[in-house]
Amino acid sequence: MDRRQLLDERDRWIGWVQTTPGVAGGWHYHGDRDTYVFMLRGSLRVEFGPGGSESITLRAGDFAFVPPRTVHREITGNDEPGEAFVVRIGAGPQNVNVDAPDPE
Repeated sequence: MDRRQLLDERDRWIGWVQTTPGVAGGWHYHGDRDTYVFMLRGSLRVEFGPGGSESITLRAGDFAFVPPRTVHREITGNDEPGEAFVVRIGAGPQNVNVDAPDPE
């Protein structure tokens, strides 16, 4: 993953991210921060919910909101790198790595 921070000020973080095709990230959440993602290129599946049983797929031009403390992981599509613009607003750590969510 190539992540570039564009702004980190008080309760706001803005960045650009590019991910390698076919790569799955680890399970994590972003503290008490609202996360807004705008896909620029490629596709990205975001898994969340009990045992990771729910997901959304973002493609170029799609916009998504990830609520604070939502345990999730991203998986880049196999065909091309994923590229996104990300905005986080709120308090707490940028990234907290955790085990996979419980199936219940």
